[in-house]
Amino acid sequence: MKKKWLFVLMAGMMLTTAACNNGGSSSTGGESKGSEAASGSTPQVGVAIYKFDDTFMTGVRNAMSDAADGVAKLDIVDSQNAQPTQNEKIDLFISKKYSSMIINPVDRTAAGVIIDKAKTANTPVVFLNREPIAEDMNKWDKVYYVGAKAEESGTISGQLIVDYWKANPKADKNGDGKLQYVLLQGEPGHQDAELRTKFSVQAIQDAGIEVEALAVDTAMWDRVKGQEKMQAFLASHGDKIEAVLANNDDMALGAIEALKAAGYFSGDKYMPVVGVDATAPAIQALEDGTLLGTVLNDAKSQGKASVAIAAALSKGETPNKDNTGFDITDGKYVWIAYKKITKDNIADAK
Repeated sequence: MKKKWLFVLMAGMMLTTAACNNGGSSSTGGESKGSEAASGSTPQVGVAIYKFDDTFMTGVRNAMSDAADGVAKLDIVDSQNAQPTQNEKIDLFISKKYSSMIINPVDRTAAGVIIDKAKTANTPVVFLNREPIAEDMNKWDKVYYVGAKAEESGTISGQLIVDYWKANPKADKNGDGKLQYVLLQGEPGHQDAELRTKFSVQAIQDAGIEVEALAVDTAMWDRVKGQEKMQAFLASHGDKIEAVLANNDDMALGAIEALKAAGYFSGDKYMPVVGVDATAPAIQALEDGTLLGTVLNDAKSQGKASVAIAAALSKGETPNKDNTGFDITDGKYVWIAYKKITKDNIADAK
């Protein structure tokens, strides 16, 4: 009888010990989740966007999420257009031992510091849409960039105005043979804003059209600010304005709202307005006949390429055409081509 009770007691102790050990294993598994994700078959990638309420970057975010299905787990965060906030997000990605990062920098000049942190932690980084300077890009062989050449979009913007000017002699309102324009720029110091401005005007001049800038001001890529600046342009220059160039669609759409309030797009009163990005609201404006044209900035391809490169880097591979599906220039850059979009080829943008 005593032997029987001794056996029952020992069996109970063994079950209790096993239960404790199982509990301990569960806890340990939870604590190592970050590193497990980093080293597992599906890499964990930290993604920091400069701000979520940018229309174009929303399209890129959606494209990244679609492209990541079965390829990577994305932790996408909003930097709220503040570099210190983005720096904190990047520090968190590194502390969680993520396999790689995709960074759409608030300030492109901050890339050097980001790269230094990434290199120390051996966390490869893909910059997106805002190109770091070449000196920073060359700091480490695990740094890549995905974007489009801003000068190309500027040239196409100018060509849209040239096409309209040559097809519509009445576009020269005062008959002086000179195009009087206003221009809405993105944020100061941003390479896309600077290059789109320069090359859009240059394309018009290269077509043999003399130009006169009535007003050039920044609207920070923002629709509301674009509307406010256009209202000010109209107050100062009125019907002297013969064309509106905008560095992106949101600002162009803001300008259109101000023009509508001033009686444009009603009857014969028209103003050629061009933007860049081919966002969904811009495509609608094309269909409505208020936007003359835009330039397709391929959000889908930018998002897909960023995820493909980050996934390859996470696996310890060197990104190339075979493992990403994209051509890589100079061993570091993926350039996504722009395309002219008018009412005649809206389907290409859709």
